Amino acid sequence: MSRPEYIPLSDAAVRAVAGAASRHAALIEDAFNVLIETPGGGVSISGDAKSRAGAKLVVAALAAQADSGGEITEADVRVAIGNARAGTGKSPAGLPSGRRGQVAPRTPGQARYLDALNKCELVFGLGPAGTGKTFLAVAHGAGLLLRGEVDRLIVSRPAVEAGERLGFLPGDLTEKVDPYMAPVWEALTDILGVDQFRRRREKGEIEVAPIAFLRGRTLSHAFVIVDEAQNTTRLQMKMVLTRIGEGSRMAVTGDPTQIDLVNASDSGLAHAVSLLEGVKGVGVNRFAAEDIVRHPMVERIVRAYDADAAKRGRAI
Repeated sequence: MSRPEYIPLSDAAVRAVAGAASRHAALIEDAFNVLIETPGGGVSISGDAKSRAGAKLVVAALAAQADSGGEITEADVRVAIGNARAGTGKSPAGLPSGRRGQVAPRTPGQARYLDALNKCELVFGLGPAGTGKTFLAVAHGAGLLLRGEVDRLIVSRPAVEAGERLGFLPGDLTEKVDPYMAPVWEALTDILGVDQFRRRREKGEIEVAPIAFLRGRTLSHAFVIVDEAQNTTRLQMKMVLTRIGEGSRMAVTGDPTQIDLVNASDSGLAHAVSLLEGVKGVGVNRFAAEDIVRHPMVERIVRAYDADAAKRGRAI
C-alpha cells in the first residue's frame, strides 16, 4: 500500500465513519480495498490512489451528514458507497429536511425510486413494508409543494379491505378517514412540522381524498399519492389513474403480496403495472428486502416469508 492519507474530521464525523465496533469503516474497507484508521481528529486511509479516491467520497458524504446532525446507519454507508462507485457523491436534490435531518435515499433502490419520481409523471412503487416507498413519495410531494411546483398534495388510500365502507365511523369525512391515513400524516408531520402541516391542510393545500370521492374529479396542478394501492380494485385503479390533470403527477404505492380484497385477483395494482410498464412517462420501481430501512428484523421477516413462498411454488 502507498503512504496513508489523513483527512481531518469533527468528532461526530469520525464516529459516523467508524461506526459501532468499526462496522462502518469495515464496510468501506471491503468496498474499496483500503485500510481505515482513526488516529484522532480524523481518519487515515491507506490504499492505491483510485481506491482512496472512492473511499474519500464516502467519508466526505458521511461526514457532511453527521455534521448536519443526521444519524448515520449502515444503510447510509451502503448508499454512500453506491454513490461513490457510480461517480456521484450526492443524493437527489429537491427533498426537504425532516425532524431527523435531510431526507435522502438510504438504499440504491430508494435512489432509483426518487430518480423515477423526478423524471416520470406516473410512478409505481412496489415492495414490502419498511422500504420507504410511501415516506419518500410524501417527502417528494412535500418538496414540490414547498417549492410551489404544485398547488396541492392529495393523498388517497383504500379505507378498508374491500371498498370504501366509511359510514359506520363517527364524524365528518375527515374524521372518518384520518385513522386510515395515520402513516401518511406521521410522514407529513415529520417533514413539515405540526404547525405548517396544520396550516396547509386547513388551506386545502394538503387534502385527504378517499378513493371513492375522486370519481368525476380532474386533479390539476397537484401531486397525488395513492397509498396501499394493492387494495384497490381494477375499476378503482383505472378511475384513479385517469384523474391526472394538467400539471399533475402521481405516485402509486403498494405491496402486491399484501392484498386484503376478498377477491385477490381483482387487485388493480399488479394489473395496472402489467398494462402500463414501458408506457412513456410511466416509471416502475420494485423494492426488495435489501431496501428495508426499518428495524433489521423486518428484513429478516420478509426474507423468511419470501423463502416460504418460493418453497411452496407461489409467485409473489
